[in-house]
Amino acid sequence: MADRDFLEWPFFDDGHRALAEGLEDWCSVHLARAHAGDVDAECRALVRLLGQGGWLRYCVPASHGGVHETLDVRSLALIRETLARHDGLADFAFAMQGLGSGAISLFGTEAQKAAYLPAVAAGDKIAAFALTEPESGSDVASIATTAEQGREGYTVNGAKTYISNGGIADFYLLFARTGEAPGAKGLSAFIVDADRPGLDASERISVIAPHPLATLRFTNMPLGHDALLGERGRGFAHAMATLDVFRTTVGAAALGFARRALDEATARALARRLGQGVLADNAIVQSMLAEMVLDVETSALLVYRAAWLRDVKGRRNSREAALAKLHATDSAQQVIDKAVQIFGGLGVTQGVPVEGLYREIRALRIYEGASEVQKVVIARHHLAERRS
Repeated sequence: MADRDFLEWPFFDDGHRALAEGLEDWCSVHLARAHAGDVDAECRALVRLLGQGGWLRYCVPASHGGVHETLDVRSLALIRETLARHDGLADFAFAMQGLGSGAISLFGTEAQKAAYLPAVAAGDKIAAFALTEPESGSDVASIATTAEQGREGYTVNGAKTYISNGGIADFYLLFARTGEAPGAKGLSAFIVDADRPGLDASERISVIAPHPLATLRFTNMPLGHDALLGERGRGFAHAMATLDVFRTTVGAAALGFARRALDEATARALARRLGQGVLADNAIVQSMLAEMVLDVETSALLVYRAAWLRDVKGRRNSREAALAKLHATDSAQQVIDKAVQIFGGLGVTQGVPVEGLYREIRALRIYEGASEVQKVVIARHHLAERRS
């Protein structure tokens, strides 16, 4: 059983503690199963299951079927940590419902919110966030996909790649160049239903931890004026505001993976015979476990501090979210690697939990801002404070 003492920290209120305990019980019942080979079907089923359980209500505001008046980052982080500890694909399914609809919650019209958010909360519509392109990943300002305005709306041409939920999503939050100015100031956001003519999501991508991913291609895809989300030319700001909410939760997911690895490694060390004792009696193994505990505890403090600053202090937490994501994802990689080492040959055997965690964690150091990008964010904030 993972350590739950952190729930007593002052970052949380009784509602968060009840959420964590309730979700833990739910996961023990509903996620205690192996995945079948069809990852698309599994992901669709998990979205429905999370909707039926009421957990997706935390992804949208109360005005449109949610739990909290505004998105509560501590709740989102607690849910992602718990789901990731039990099932990486369940965490993925939850996270994309939030990220794919987050900008609608923040910037959508009432009509857009009513059309999408209740269905997201119920698990009736699957959301996706279409930002990355073949030639622009971390450099969002270099987006090349265009949305040219005409009398009846927009015409979209271009491509997006490594789009989570690509091919199974019911709608995409698309960022495209509308040309108000060069670089980041010339982007806008759009809501695109998956059945739009001119959208091709058939090119699927296979990665080391199976998730639904695809390249999207847009060929003269028409969009009405009502597809524009928020202000024209403010797409970059809308994307960054959305990522500011959800970046902390990537660290929370990494924390969940790390906690599971620590639990598995500890159980293995206590059970595996070594000479007249067990692995846990060995000083080298004890040192590895101590380092793993340190990394887990530090990540938890950074993740929930960042979430608390956003929720309670109402502060923009770009610096703190970057610290949380950077440390939690990089250290989780190290924690899981140590767990594999403690398991020995069994640790690289398919079907063993730590082997699955080893594949799951790697992508978290890349998506929603690679570790190197987080270092740039942290350094810029640090230097700006010293120069002011």
